[in-house]
Amino acid sequence: MKTICVLMGGRSSERKISLLSGAAVAAQLKKSGYKMFELDPQDFPTFSELIAAIKSGGADVVFLALHGGEGENGKMQAAFELAKIPFTGSGSRACCITMDKYTAKLIARDIGVPTADFIVMHYNMIEDYNTDEDLMGFLGNLGLPVVVKPNDGGSSVGVSIVKQIQELKPAVELAFRESNVVLVEKYIAGAEFAVTVLEGKALPVVEIKPVEGWYDYTNKYTEGKTVYVAPAEIDPALSRLLQVYATRLWQAFDLKGYARVDFLYDGDQAWFLEANTLPGMTSLSLTPMAAKTVGIDFAKLLEIIINNA
Repeated sequence: MKTICVLMGGRSSERKISLLSGAAVAAQLKKSGYKMFELDPQDFPTFSELIAAIKSGGADVVFLALHGGEGENGKMQAAFELAKIPFTGSGSRACCITMDKYTAKLIARDIGVPTADFIVMHYNMIEDYNTDEDLMGFLGNLGLPVVVKPNDGGSSVGVSIVKQIQELKPAVELAFRESNVVLVEKYIAGAEFAVTVLEGKALPVVEIKPVEGWYDYTNKYTEGKTVYVAPAEIDPALSRLLQVYATRLWQAFDLKGYARVDFLYDGDQAWFLEANTLPGMTSLSLTPMAAKTVGIDFAKLLEIIINNA
């Protein structure tokens, strides 16, 4: 039986959720009989020190239960690739691409997967704008409402839906606290869906239905705030389309092991939102939920992920 090092926590704004994912993974691995130990990258000033601790623990595989930041943007994966340490999920290049929402959207468009129109801001381009007219001119064809989000964040941290022009500058400032690059996207009203791809094959679609508001951080991680329908009760043609889009993106991004791809559907067209190379593993997470619909329980799911490391 392999020895597994579960990495959880880290330094990102998604640290709290990572600790929950890591705890769930560690508990199941223990139950399944794996030798395992847990480490938090936050406790190690350098990658070299973290790698030394992993090797001294005798790990055969690192299970990445990290979300956001250096755990999902490719830096951690690159360090492990150089150290020749097997790890779960996708490689450094794929993680770098998918964590960069701007780059991911360009690739999606290039392969024919629709994504919302957007403006990319490498600095606060509206900092000196003083009138509503100027701000509306900046938005141009996007109009209102818009979604303002950090370019490389997750769990909806720093994301705002702007319905009135007076809300735009504060929303941009909030997003810039989380990232050096910000996206302003055309708002698309519709149903939200998630498609997990496991070993290159799309699992059944899961529909996400917040009880109130939109699928923000609170609704994501508070039990009872969101209803999940797995598998989604939708037209089979739409389900198949979402799965086709997800696998097409999996191939274009060169993803490995497992990943989750999120979409919106406005009643006429499906729109790509983002890809997650390290989906959550909490009690409310979508990937374990999708796997369960095809008879893959949590223990088996972790086994598959580890075997693909």
